[in-house]
Amino acid sequence: MNPQVLLLSLALLTAPPIAQAESTEPSPAEQRIALARTAVNKHPQRYVAHAQLAMALAQRARETADTAYYTQAETALARSLTLSPGNLEARRVQVWVMLGKHEFAAALKAAQALNQEMPDDVQVYGYLTDANIELGHYAEAEKAAQWMLDLRPGNIPGLTRAAYLRELYGDISGSLDLMQQAYQRTPSSEHEDRAWLLTHMAHLYLLDKQLPHADAALDEALRAFPGYHYALAQQARVRQAQGRHADALALLRQHVAAAPHPENIFYLGEALEQNGLKAEAAATFKQFEAAARAESASWDNANRELIFYYADHAQRPADALKLAQAEVARRQDAFTLDAYAWALYRNGQFAEAQIASQRALAIGVRDPKLLQHADAIALKNAAHTPRSARHPI
Repeated sequence: MNPQVLLLSLALLTAPPIAQAESTEPSPAEQRIALARTAVNKHPQRYVAHAQLAMALAQRARETADTAYYTQAETALARSLTLSPGNLEARRVQVWVMLGKHEFAAALKAAQALNQEMPDDVQVYGYLTDANIELGHYAEAEKAAQWMLDLRPGNIPGLTRAAYLRELYGDISGSLDLMQQAYQRTPSSEHEDRAWLLTHMAHLYLLDKQLPHADAALDEALRAFPGYHYALAQQARVRQAQGRHADALALLRQHVAAAPHPENIFYLGEALEQNGLKAEAAATFKQFEAAARAESASWDNANRELIFYYADHAQRPADALKLAQAEVARRQDAFTLDAYAWALYRNGQFAEAQIASQRALAIGVRDPKLLQHADAIALKNAAHTPRSARHPI
């Protein structure tokens, strides 16, 4: 996770066990791709084989942060659906791909349709949980996650989704407990899944100010999956919390090299600025803005980061607010509401900013950035409240 984006080990529900591999050997997803391609070549008319290839390609997209694998997965899905129109195997993988591409509204609609046809399918409830979380429908997400655990107690995808909801609700220790349970149940052969879980545990330890535990979890994640892009980003955050800003910058450079997405370039720009490298920071922000604007109209975007860039770095508050208004019209999760609140604040609309900020925090989220924004907004509103209103006689 990026903690805001969830595809939480659903492959473990359907994937066959794979022998332990060293870091020099193919990853679990690469092995599954090879097996699936062999099956497709041997039985090209079997729609299930094409759907399994698509799933393996989607898993590889998460391993590498390379979205080209989603395009390949969509090609395999199209073939599967041509061979067997409407087949459930392909449609389930389609939702996974939609979630990976951040097409949350479409994913929710597709998952709801599948849920009507397969009301006892744990995987589909996982999709419902993910899409609802990203759209800000937290009550619906909680119901879907509970169904996962009721249908199959202790299943790993259900535990990870319940853990993320607990985190959003402010229960960090409860979230850690569930993540640890999920980790203990994950086969040692699933290197990327274990690395993902360890990385998210490190995120939770950081929220709880347990920096040594966060460090240890990330060291283990990078042993399980060397060069793992999510772990590099999280390790940079830990180094920043430790005041080791030069080390954090080096890690963010590695992260961008591994996953050169606009949002990652933005955080590199902030780190460069923090380290006093103003010229390089300016060039990096310019690169970020161009890349972010190019994808701004799509669901898979860096609009939140672009809002913060306009609000905090480019001194373009009107542009920040215009973009925030468009984004909050599409999704109203806590993090999007926070970006909207901050854009309002930067435009001097303090009362409106406080309403949006309160909505962002309503579920109990303890994200430091959201709390810092809320404090600044509340302070400004207090300063603008007439003394008689603050201290009625």
